[in-house]
Amino acid sequence: MTTEYRLLSYRDQNGIARPGILVNDRVLPATPLFEGAKGIDAASVLGLLQHWGEAHPRLQAAADKAKPTDGKALSDISLLAPILYPGAIYCAGANYWDHMKEMAERQKRLSGKEQPEPKKAKLPWFFIKTSAHSVIGTGVDARIPANSQKLDWEAEIGVVIGKTARNISVERAFDVVAGYTCVNDLSARDLMMQADRAGTGMHLDWLGQKCFDDAAPMGPWITPAAYVKDPNDMSLKLWVNDVLKQNSNSANMIHGIAEQISALSQQLTLRPGDVIATGTPAGVGAGRGESGEFLKAGDEVKIEVQYVGTLVNRMVAG
Repeated sequence: MTTEYRLLSYRDQNGIARPGILVNDRVLPATPLFEGAKGIDAASVLGLLQHWGEAHPRLQAAADKAKPTDGKALSDISLLAPILYPGAIYCAGANYWDHMKEMAERQKRLSGKEQPEPKKAKLPWFFIKTSAHSVIGTGVDARIPANSQKLDWEAEIGVVIGKTARNISVERAFDVVAGYTCVNDLSARDLMMQADRAGTGMHLDWLGQKCFDDAAPMGPWITPAAYVKDPNDMSLKLWVNDVLKQNSNSANMIHGIAEQISALSQQLTLRPGDVIATGTPAGVGAGRGESGEFLKAGDEVKIEVQYVGTLVNRMVAG
């Protein structure tokens, strides 16, 4: 019988980042499992992802053989973001039908005008999120940008690439997926517009809204794709201070995961360790139309993705 494991990064007793696997509630170091394995950099999760075809069977074998006393208890481990750090984080925008509808309702409230019915575009739409500048793990405080008063949450399913992919078809897209994780695409809504550039092509500031310190909480670990029964039927939920704000399913995506992978691979080469944040569903602060619906210091945000786990971060003043 196959024993499931989760791939993670943790800080050892010397403060050094190490790769590990979670088997039940025990964390086993991954690096020693690759002694004698030529060509595999087992010093980091990113190194293992770069040789995922060889690494996963070896990690699976270790999980199957693991004893209840092997490694250390998860409660004694200091977790880091699972990948330190992704080569790229591609974020799908406006990719859930329920989110598209709530934002249309928001625009109607603001403008007083009926909005067109949301339609599926030919291709998904992406923006880039900074990696080393923005990625933090679970249990880590996320700093609110000092110049933002409207920091918003966005629960997303993160797809972790485990094989180089260029011009891959939709039918073969899942072949390049190593696994899945949780992502919070924190968004500074009030930094989206450059008022002094109104009427120009530089009016929208995606860097300002999406890229800042701690803008991409990720984790708590990576669930290998082999353990995800159906990526097109994964629930995702988000709570702020234990109040449920988002509750949806990947079945509600406009462009599915395979479509996203294929579209990106037509534009550039996807590489192992890249992450695709696949869009957020309804329930973001900007779309709810309630007073005070943005994050403030002291708020706790919890994201739960089916098959993956729970990502928790507390907001603090930047």
